[in-house]
Amino acid sequence: MKKALSLILSLVLLLSFAACGKGEADQTTASGASNENKPAAATEIYFLNFKPEIASVYEKIAEEYKEKKGVTVKVVTAASNGYEQTLTSEIAKSDPPTIFQINGPVGYRSWADYCADLKDTALYSFLSDKSLAIKDGDSVYGIPYVVEGYGIIYNEEITDKYFALKDRATSFSSMDEINSFSNLKALVEDMQSKKEELNIDGVFASTSFSSGNAWRWDTHLANVPFYYEFIENKDFDDPTLAGLGSSEINFTYSENFKNIFDLYINNSGTPKNLIGSKSVNDSMAEFALGKVAMVQNGNWAYKDISDVDGNTVKKDKIKMLPVYTGIKGEENQGLCVGTENYLAINSKVSAEKQKASADFLEWLFSSDEGKRYVTEELGFISPFTTFDKNERPEDPLANQILDWMEKKDSKSVPWIFTSFPSETFKQDFSSALLQYAQGSADWDKVVSTVKKAWQNEYQA
Repeated sequence: MKKALSLILSLVLLLSFAACGKGEADQTTASGASNENKPAAATEIYFLNFKPEIASVYEKIAEEYKEKKGVTVKVVTAASNGYEQTLTSEIAKSDPPTIFQINGPVGYRSWADYCADLKDTALYSFLSDKSLAIKDGDSVYGIPYVVEGYGIIYNEEITDKYFALKDRATSFSSMDEINSFSNLKALVEDMQSKKEELNIDGVFASTSFSSGNAWRWDTHLANVPFYYEFIENKDFDDPTLAGLGSSEINFTYSENFKNIFDLYINNSGTPKNLIGSKSVNDSMAEFALGKVAMVQNGNWAYKDISDVDGNTVKKDKIKMLPVYTGIKGEENQGLCVGTENYLAINSKVSAEKQKASADFLEWLFSSDEGKRYVTEELGFISPFTTFDKNERPEDPLANQILDWMEKKDSKSVPWIFTSFPSETFKQDFSSALLQYAQGSADWDKVVSTVKKAWQNEYQA
């Protein structure tokens, strides 16, 4: 009986050790430290692209990534100005985007429930300025993938032709002297008076207001006066946060906005009664064909220029100026530089798809093949340390942004329009601007509309 009992106890102990060993193995697998019973890696991810103008490049990137890594990248591109609507529709499907974009703090507020924490990803570790990321506490939910800039694009061949005129009314001899609104106004109005000699229809391209095309005014142009207003708010250290925290605005620099807007519409090749039907594409085509000398837009517009049939603008003659409005101290103002393009990974998809999505982004912004696409075909000004200083984009407008950013005596105007309360606010703004431009409303109506729209949308 003793021998039998001893044998039974020995068997019990052996079974106990085996059970303990199995438990430890299960815990190791759950932590990801063991390869036993590890779920298969995801073989397909879904990228919802924000920029229609570079959709074909992402398709090429997807093909190469499939060839190199064996992972399919499904690329879907939202229509221009329809990203939020497309994202809302797609993210509710059974096969939702695994990678999508948010446009800054406001975008994060809308999509916080779908944003995975990216603080431990390689992509976040690559970010040269970690303060650029969208954070909530210690977590990171949006990573900027491109720095962009905008201002007044001009054709140096036409401005040089103006400086060679003997009967010009100004004493300027180069664009280096145009460092304020007063100088810009004098130059533009004299060029407009000599448009026949310069063989142009007008100095500025169409101030486009067709549906979905007013963002250059209600967003980009508005950024300048509101930036200066928000930096005067001493309750906040950051102008974007000041905008987000403002239940109402004064539109302090409305006259400065009016200065540059009037300059655009009064010195254009397009009559004011036609601007309601003009698109951004129309404006860029006018510039590309040499019909106008200037157009407000950003570095992303180079593809629009170069793709126009009959384009006459030489690559080395495409330059940029800051958006001057007459605000004190603007002689040291640079271009408007920032981003509203933040990558996010869908927290609702499987862990395997989240990892595969992060791996793809790491490859795109750190491998030799990926970086070649970024600089040469996407034309991004990258915010990541993986890019050497000599790895500049090919297009001239991106290089103009970098040149202005490197000027020691100029300070870029950051993008604070991500703090604007809603698309409805922008639409009300642009509607009032169009009425003013076409003579059916005065400027006071514009100011009151903008102030009221901000207050209403902030409360909503």
